[in-house]
Amino acid sequence: MNLRHIEVFHAVYTTGSVSAAARLLHVSQPAVTSLLRHAESVLGFPLFERTRGRLVPTADAHDLYEQADAIQDKVRQMRETARNMRHGRGTTLRLSTLPALGMELLPEALAGYLARHSGVSIELHTIHHDDMADKLRERETDMVICYTPPRDALVASTPIGGGEMVAFFREGDFPNAPERLPLSALAGRSFIATSDSGPQGRAVADEMAQQAIETDPVGASRTFFVAAAMARAGLGSTIVDLHTALAMRAPGMALRPLDPPQPYQMHAAYLEARPPSRLALDFLDHLRKCLHDYK
Repeated sequence: MNLRHIEVFHAVYTTGSVSAAARLLHVSQPAVTSLLRHAESVLGFPLFERTRGRLVPTADAHDLYEQADAIQDKVRQMRETARNMRHGRGTTLRLSTLPALGMELLPEALAGYLARHSGVSIELHTIHHDDMADKLRERETDMVICYTPPRDALVASTPIGGGEMVAFFREGDFPNAPERLPLSALAGRSFIATSDSGPQGRAVADEMAQQAIETDPVGASRTFFVAAAMARAGLGSTIVDLHTALAMRAPGMALRPLDPPQPYQMHAAYLEARPPSRLALDFLDHLRKCLHDYK
């Protein structure tokens, strides 16, 4: 069966008659009848039984319909995509990001972008730092918004902004906290570690080890937002990225940049062989502005 056969079979199956199928497809009834008979000839078995002037699907037709319906759905999607492209409208942005950036920053940036760009749809998923390259290579996502891009020969990246790591704690734990909190102030205090969260967490852990700062470890998390949630629950202080701390702010909680500063950069990572589309580049410009304004 070719695509035209499938289209006719699907139309007759869903409408229940040749005449209705012809109207749906904007062709003549003889054309539908001819194509249907040819499809049955190619298959070697009937698709419909002619009963009292109606076409009743055979058991074989029922078995084929689900696949035919899936094919027709793909054809409709392709037509819609082509129509959008012809009229200069967007298509789908498939983005992945780290949990910390998927809590507030990316959803807010996407909401603002979509409000001014009709016809664009979004797929947003969260992934761990160690899985970024695999998701890109397997084509499960088109672009990853992250801190440190993966070290992979097939992956390229472009910078989009920056920030710095901050201490996140209950105000009562540091009632007179300075504008920048020295890492040494965490010595001996209940602390939620994030050293396994990725490059930023490891950089902080290395700095604390270099200064021989020993905390009272009460927990650990591979994701910044879980560490921040633990701190907000009163388990202790933690160090997370600025964007997580801002998203997790609540009455009684405070955040301070560190002394010495622990800056980080943010990037958009993608397969070098599949650079960002015009739509993706336009969104990245919008995201850069959001990062600049996000406080």
